[in-house]
Amino acid sequence: MSYLNLNKEKTTETAKELNILLADYHLYYQKLRNFHWNIVGKNFFDLHEKFEEMYDDAKLKVDEIAERILTLRFQPVSNYTDYLEMSNLKESPSRTEDSKMVKILLEDHGKILTQMRKVIEKADKAEDEGTIDMIGAYIADVEKISWMLDAWSMKSSDTHPEA
Repeated sequence: MSYLNLNKEKTTETAKELNILLADYHLYYQKLRNFHWNIVGKNFFDLHEKFEEMYDDAKLKVDEIAERILTLRFQPVSNYTDYLEMSNLKESPSRTEDSKMVKILLEDHGKILTQMRKVIEKADKAEDEGTIDMIGAYIADVEKISWMLDAWSMKSSDTHPEA
């Protein structure tokens, strides 16, 4: 581990939390595919396209998270059985109404953000700036898409409070 100038013992905890995040992202990715394939109704065009955009992004993050685990010189989890056991997320039925799909994704975003913060906490203790930077950018991405999904869920008469 000397080429990274990081303490292997300290990065073990980071890698464990990254593996949980990897499991979360695999379930999230598959859920987005499920919703993309099975969306019906008047919001089909908007959500079909948005879900595709979201799963393309999730697919990239799955690879980057696994590669970060490898960079830290640990093994990424790579079996769905393990993902289902480790993940903070649960599978969703294929037959789900569009507004419920969005609600489920917003709930999942909260769980993913919580896991990302755990990764950053462990990475900070390990002085692992590379992981902190990567996950910090992911947090901004998830927060932005959460805002968009939340705005989609609002009535046009709803407003945000003034700051």
